Amino acid sequence: MLRLTDLTLARSTTVLIDRANITINPGRHVGIVGANGAGKSTLFAALRGLLHPEKGDISMPNGWVTAHVAQETPPSDKTALEYALDGDVELREVEAQLAAENEHPNADALKHGEILAHLYSHLDTIGGYAAPARAAELLAGLGFEHEMQSRAVAEFSGGWRMRLNLAQALMCRSDLLLLDEPTNHLDLDAVLWIEDWLSRYAGTLLVITHDRDFIDRVSDQILFFDTSDPKAPAKLKLYTGNYESFETQRTVELEVQQGAYEKQQRTIKHLESFITRFKAKATKAAQAQSRVKALEKLERISAAHVDSPFSFSFRKPEGEPRQLLKFDNVSLGYGETNILEKVKFSLLPSSRIGLLGKNGAGKSTLVKAIAGALKERTGERIEGQHLKIAYFAQHQLEQLRNDESAMWHIDQLDKMLSETRGYTRAREQEQRNFLGGFDFRGDRVSEPVGVFSGGERARLVLAMLVYERPNLLLLDEPTNHLDMEMRQALTLALQDYEGALVVVAHDRHILRACCDELWLVADSTVKPFDGDLDDYRDWLRMQRAKPTKDKPAKDKPAKMEAAPALSVKDEKREDAEERQRLANLRKPLQKRIDVIEKELAKLTTTRDALDAWLSSENAYSEANAASLGDKTRERGELASKIDALESEWMAKQEEMQWVR
Repeated sequence: MLRLTDLTLARSTTVLIDRANITINPGRHVGIVGANGAGKSTLFAALRGLLHPEKGDISMPNGWVTAHVAQETPPSDKTALEYALDGDVELREVEAQLAAENEHPNADALKHGEILAHLYSHLDTIGGYAAPARAAELLAGLGFEHEMQSRAVAEFSGGWRMRLNLAQALMCRSDLLLLDEPTNHLDLDAVLWIEDWLSRYAGTLLVITHDRDFIDRVSDQILFFDTSDPKAPAKLKLYTGNYESFETQRTVELEVQQGAYEKQQRTIKHLESFITRFKAKATKAAQAQSRVKALEKLERISAAHVDSPFSFSFRKPEGEPRQLLKFDNVSLGYGETNILEKVKFSLLPSSRIGLLGKNGAGKSTLVKAIAGALKERTGERIEGQHLKIAYFAQHQLEQLRNDESAMWHIDQLDKMLSETRGYTRAREQEQRNFLGGFDFRGDRVSEPVGVFSGGERARLVLAMLVYERPNLLLLDEPTNHLDMEMRQALTLALQDYEGALVVVAHDRHILRACCDELWLVADSTVKPFDGDLDDYRDWLRMQRAKPTKDKPAKDKPAKMEAAPALSVKDEKREDAEERQRLANLRKPLQKRIDVIEKELAKLTTTRDALDAWLSSENAYSEANAASLGDKTRERGELASKIDALESEWMAKQEEMQWVR
């Protein structure tokens, strides 16, 4: 098991984690959540041996292999497939030993044969012969088409290189897998694939992510970095269940804490009142002094803070055009290549659209064209009167002026809007209040953007979009670098936004909460998708199961007569029947999972209460001698029930993954 014992970690002179005691059993999948800067990545550095504890200890079984995603990818002439294979270090070691023995064979022919036999046997034991196929499957799941897998690493852009690093980490036959924001460089298709892969991962998984749906799917425990006390380091607490279960448990805890806080405040007020009234009276002086000492010894309970640091909303867009934008038979592309053809749609003020499709299918191309940043090759673009577009894309983070402040950026935008739209210039305090809603407060509004983190830069770009008061908002992966609090604040603001919305996102929470329609960008076309995000997952699985041009279907001859093409109506009917079949298979499993999670929540609450009692001095007093044994037995029975339910929960979750 992985155990943190009285662990204290610091960066420079700042203590981030203080006296943490956490035990994670083998095979658990742990989602790590908490505010940015709380110390999550610092914990990963310590687990990898890159940072030594100030105090305490980290222990794990001898021989455990740890895998993580490298943050840099040096240029290389190796192919993507060979680079992914490098993740299996033991495989590469055996291959190197085989090459050395074949190049310089042992002088004793018998000994040479024994060495080769041993090495080939070891290669078979570790699955070396199937390793290239395993690596190809990993790369395909992460979006690398067949021809891309033979390209040199040096030819790929930064985002694709991060995917290669992820593939290399997954290729490692590890006991402990550390993933820090693995979805940031992935599209939705790849996120859905890696969810399925991780749910089958047999080792211990620790994953840091701000993607609610992702952490719900891959985690059976949540490690929470509690930073509710700004004056103290993070407190670490382990919760059983996925993120939704954690939120429920955390809400109950905060309610209990707030109740205890209010009760203690009444006690403090009563003691202070007594001291104030009687400290000057000789007859009551001793009693007053006794209460002063009681007040000093009182361990103060903090108020339960759940307020978000973010509070912003979109103002009502100006004008109410009946139609914002229309594309009529538009083709789009770059150079000599067409990416999308015969694109037809109309965007109305009420349109709220989420774009689906694999990486490279043309989602960002379409958004650029809607924004007017990419001119159509053929067809017609028709803009409605009073169209005001605001467009968010990752490259805009790099267009911020590093030597200027957040305040300067908002003031320049305000000046431009006053000149082009006739707005009245906002006062400095109004601009400060606006930036405060995005958690830029005090001196932070005047500091140069160059010192901002990726999350702060993304927040500033979003703030500028909100300030523009658009009636058509285009968001291309807006949640990268944003923590859960900011993602939730953005989701709430978008739900109340009265303009039209087009979103590309791998974060399904924002798609579900804010979009009324889903459009599929595939095969050079854009068309409505008939279904929800769960249907899209099923559709992707069926697409992957289809034979490709490079690989015939399993157990079927390579050459087959083409089956008669289905009509669109028949294809939709078959898809609907397949979705219904999957839903019927999953329903009893999901029902049992829901029952288990409710029962686990009750049992863990009871167990925690028992733990609190058993750790108190009162439990070992003479008055409680009779009940101590009963409570201890009850604690053991609870632990057995919880372990059994957790094992069943994991088994049911695995069954769910294989229903197809």
